[in-house]
Amino acid sequence: MNKSLSLAVLVAAIALAACGKKEETTVVTPAATPAPVVVTPAPDSSASAAAADAASAATGAAMSAASAANSAADSASAAASAVK
Repeated sequence: MNKSLSLAVLVAAIALAACGKKEETTVVTPAATPAPVVVTPAPDSSASAAAADAASAATGAAMSAASAANSAADSASAAASAVK
């Protein structure tokens, strides 16, 4: 009985100590530095024309790939229907 009472008092003391008010800490942040300014020259007209051509070619290739994928899906669907 005596040991269990002292154990209970010890557990209560630890629990109360753990719930005590914690010390507040302040965080000091350094001042923000401005971002560097990057100046880029105006693009060359031939470069923009080449970029437009490349974009057009990429779009055409993507459309061809989508068409091929649709054709493959249709063929697979027809083959699956024929097997049944």
